[in-house]
Amino acid sequence: MPELPEVQTVVDDLKKKVVGRKITGLWFDWPKMLKDPLDQQRNFVAHKHVKVFQRVILGKKILDVRRRAKNILIYLSGDMMMLIHLKMTGHLLVGKWRIEKSKVQRPKSKDVVIPIEPKEIVDDPYNRYIHVLFNLDNGKMLGFSDVRKFGKILLGTTAQIENLDELRNLGPESLDPKFKFSDFKKAISAEHRKIKQVLTDPQVIAGIGNIYSDDILWQAKVHPLKPADRISDKDLLAMYKATRSILGKAVKLRGTSFSDFRDTSGKEGYYAGYRLVYQREDEPCSRCGTKINRLTVGGRTAHYCPACQRLKPYDDGGQLKL
Repeated sequence: MPELPEVQTVVDDLKKKVVGRKITGLWFDWPKMLKDPLDQQRNFVAHKHVKVFQRVILGKKILDVRRRAKNILIYLSGDMMMLIHLKMTGHLLVGKWRIEKSKVQRPKSKDVVIPIEPKEIVDDPYNRYIHVLFNLDNGKMLGFSDVRKFGKILLGTTAQIENLDELRNLGPESLDPKFKFSDFKKAISAEHRKIKQVLTDPQVIAGIGNIYSDDILWQAKVHPLKPADRISDKDLLAMYKATRSILGKAVKLRGTSFSDFRDTSGKEGYYAGYRLVYQREDEPCSRCGTKINRLTVGGRTAHYCPACQRLKPYDDGGQLKL
């Protein structure tokens, strides 16, 4: 699943490419992606609201694009908003496509989406799972590619979207300049669960998933099974610094692309080549040479160095004064 750096990459791109543009058309072949913000268990087709979605979205001007955790928030004219979540395998693309009717004569035959530009979108097979297209007034299109079709698009008033529980219940943003060590310590230390589970819980700290939690814990020399409320101030500070530095670096490198994620031009991110431990099982630790291990924590995998990240008794001495 795209994490904070990947989603931030998309948002940064969209700010440059689509802000100020008007939406002039809509095409889709998977209506379940179009969710009603007041009843997400049903899609707009089930509510017979597809025509409403189309009518509301057409002519709207894109005013701004922001990120909250792993959610993309597109502010529209008329006090409307779209929330887009990429889920496991989704990504947004800006380019041009041609829609043709399928030559297969079957009752449920689908349209064929043919990419035209840019070259990266045309050449990369991971960019070919287009299920939603928004036409823009400059001749370009905003496309949603998602091989597993788990992604979602919510359309509602700004107030409806901003007051959704999935946004209101999120924890603080780890790269927010206002997010200080004292905030980090308060959020982590209040938890009794294993630190791997805590770091990847968006209600504690927003936007961190498997990739970056592994690298953060390795850099801070904290074992993924360490209970969060038993981590010393010294290690918490190391984690806080690692969180800021690793996520910041990943944003600059435009995220991680192991399989599905691409930026809005259809290009891969570069962080994969700089991973510290994530998916490096049995490779030597770059710090001490010990083989990287893997374990499962609450249904998630965790990669760590058994020598550098030892489970130690809690040391409550020498509280840091910050």
